[in-house]
Amino acid sequence: METASQLPFGETLRARLGPPAHPSVLESSPRSKVWRIELSGRPAVLKHLVAGPEADERYAREVAALRIAGRASGTPVVPALLGTDPAERVLVLEHLDHRRPSADWIVDYAATLARLHATAGPGDTEALPRWQGPTGADVTSFLTLADALGVYAPPGVRDELGALVEHLDRAEGTALLHGDPCPGNDLHTPDGVRFIDFEQASLGSGLMELAYLRIGFPTCWCVTRAAGPLLERAETAYRTAWHTETGAPLPDTGLADACAGWLIRGDALVQRAHRSTTDHLARVPDEDWTWGTATARQRLAHRLGVVAAMTSDDGDLRHLGALAADLRRTVLDRWPTVRPVPERRP
Repeated sequence: METASQLPFGETLRARLGPPAHPSVLESSPRSKVWRIELSGRPAVLKHLVAGPEADERYAREVAALRIAGRASGTPVVPALLGTDPAERVLVLEHLDHRRPSADWIVDYAATLARLHATAGPGDTEALPRWQGPTGADVTSFLTLADALGVYAPPGVRDELGALVEHLDRAEGTALLHGDPCPGNDLHTPDGVRFIDFEQASLGSGLMELAYLRIGFPTCWCVTRAAGPLLERAETAYRTAWHTETGAPLPDTGLADACAGWLIRGDALVQRAHRSTTDHLARVPDEDWTWGTATARQRLAHRLGVVAAMTSDDGDLRHLGALAADLRRTVLDRWPTVRPVPERRP
């Protein structure tokens, strides 16, 4: 364990914040090192983004997102950013006490997510990149999976999916998207929820992350599903908070498109380190693998059910809805041990 003198805490930070003391290592991803430290007797968090692919970009995204989110009115939605050292990719944050989330945690989470999204606006377009949706390659992989499982794809489904990709690519909005708003990247403090770890932040439509509540946290190790009444409360909390913060109602359409977009992305079946390495949907017929709280087939079955239910009466995605329903039945018939994703977070 590093001593205080060994921490990546340079003269710039020392001049502003004083010397760090009593460091202790906190859990983090392989892409960063994180410590709890003390500054003038008060706890703080020191985060160092280690050298690696896109490290400078990830650091820039995190700092930009924290500064934008720091503008939230009323109760904060992120820890306070106390200091930065771009040369070393180091940032110092307010330390917050996290308590075990309540059974209906997803309601406060959703309201805070909306308030986070609302902190950005048109003036921030140069600060962060645009959100990137699925591509034509994802469409081909998804339809190839259906063929491999012997499920007939209606003739119109490819056109629907092509239009979906184009629509998501043009989706309007300058919401501050977290990029990975997972259970674990939300701190449930006595004063409310705060989000951390913004290395994948971007700007786009908030619907892309509101969809997490239904589709099962597609970029996350911790997949959960909310029962109907709880999901309705959470989505209402998001819409109410968004309206309160922006003065504009959330669009009534677009959530089904967002969920369908997450369904067809094979990279949403694996953790970040394994994304963009192979066609993960093509692996599903021959193997299953566990990531966090669910297996790949569990994740896929859940998403298929969500999209089938949301698009059954949707003229723009009705062929996809039928295909999703057929695929889900085939998945559950072929692999009867596949169970629903958990309702409770660990």
